[in-house]
Amino acid sequence: MRFDDLQFEKRGYAAWQAYGQSKLANQLFTLELQRRLRAAGSSVLVTAAHPGWTATDLQRTAGLARFLNRFVAMRPPQGALPTLRAATDPEAASGDYYGPDGFLQMRGYPKRINMVKKAQDAGDAARLWEISEDLTGVRYDLPQRLN
Repeated sequence: MRFDDLQFEKRGYAAWQAYGQSKLANQLFTLELQRRLRAAGSSVLVTAAHPGWTATDLQRTAGLARFLNRFVAMRPPQGALPTLRAATDPEAASGDYYGPDGFLQMRGYPKRINMVKKAQDAGDAARLWEISEDLTGVRYDLPQRLN
């Protein structure tokens, strides 16, 4: 996470780097939301998922990725399965993360997986949350204790 250039203004925009940083941000936000809800006494579960390599419009400007879509990518209905499992699995616990069970988590059926190591840094998660509040002007304050 490049905190000094979250919006790629200094280093110049690079689509795949921005995409990767946004996916890391999703994981950091998931864990920070979980931490904040737990601190407020909430029993709300926070889960997340990634679709693996799913044939979407994301690859339209990436020549090789667009070409490989027809051989490697899953169709969108299967790519949606990890998100559906994260939202509906009765055994899900707060902080669980789901993705495809196949090679490099690119395709397959959803299973519980680990978030990347960089996403497990509580300091980075809190910092990103606070910077995001500053950038957007939106505050997400939870009461001290939720019932």
